[in-house]
Amino acid sequence: MSRTIVVTGGGTGIGKAVAARFAADGDRTVIIGRRADVLDRTAKEIGATALTADLSDPGQVERVRADLAARFGTIDVLVNNAGGNLARHGDVAEQWTANFRANVLTSVLPTEALRDLLNPLGRVVFISSIAALRGSGGTSYGPMKAALHPYAFDLAAALGPRGITVNVVAPGYIEDTEFFGDTLTGERRTALLAQTHTGRAGTPQDIAGTVHWLASPGGAHVTAQIIQVNGGAERGR
Repeated sequence: MSRTIVVTGGGTGIGKAVAARFAADGDRTVIIGRRADVLDRTAKEIGATALTADLSDPGQVERVRADLAARFGTIDVLVNNAGGNLARHGDVAEQWTANFRANVLTSVLPTEALRDLLNPLGRVVFISSIAALRGSGGTSYGPMKAALHPYAFDLAAALGPRGITVNVVAPGYIEDTEFFGDTLTGERRTALLAQTHTGRAGTPQDIAGTVHWLASPGGAHVTAQIIQVNGGAERGR
């Protein structure tokens, strides 16, 4: 029986890989993001439905909720993947505000709007970061991702009686994403790889596989957890 899957930030990178994994199962998969052209291209490629919205805007989130309720009635899996490090421009207040909107509001607002649409035995997954566990070099990105962790724990307690699990996946360095843009130097990449025990970068498919398992029957008794997918890099060398 196919399920209804919602993946935010689903046009590229990790979100695209997660959405593609569910779509390949025949699940009704919805990808949400700000860039209509990117979303439409990905939706056609993987067989998903695209909804364009800025999920840091409460009004646009309510529009998404109404659309999903009208089309599907309920949803089974919500993957909060939208986000990124926007703390590269502006003063301190601007940088922290930008990352709060990009990484906290884009997860909290859709979750709060959609929680009553979640079916019993549903799943909520937040994509966090290794930076939430060990810092992000003085930027606000790590603290904003870390804010999702206690929120997920509280949500797991609130939704647990309905059989719904809530977990966090915290990736390390993942290639084939837009996270670094054009700022990643060869020296920095080498340093990131050296921090792992596996000697390789992560891939979007690594994260997709973990999310897919959490949403499977095998993950039914796993909740309020932070699952690290970083090749041991959080432990360092």
